[in-house]
Amino acid sequence: MSHIVLIIIFLVAAVVGYFIINNVPTLLHTPLMSGMNALSGITILGALAVTAVELKKYSSVLSIIIGVIAIVFAVINVAGGFGITARMLKMFKKEGDD
Repeated sequence: MSHIVLIIIFLVAAVVGYFIINNVPTLLHTPLMSGMNALSGITILGALAVTAVELKKYSSVLSIIIGVIAIVFAVINVAGGFGITARMLKMFKKEGDD
């Protein structure tokens, strides 16, 4: 696939994602995010797969750097989602629960 096509797909996905997330009510944002956090792990697998393909085909320094950045951002996304989920669940515990 051409790099231009990949960039266009990324931009369209970013715009669509922005409008979808922007229309979610604030009250539902955290529960929806925590429910989809496990699914967000797929972004890590996708970033690893694309980086591996680019590394095998082209082995360019730019492809490696962008792939590593994508992997790091995906891991931060998943870890942050689990952290927010833990905080949200902690709010619903009673005083005597462990």
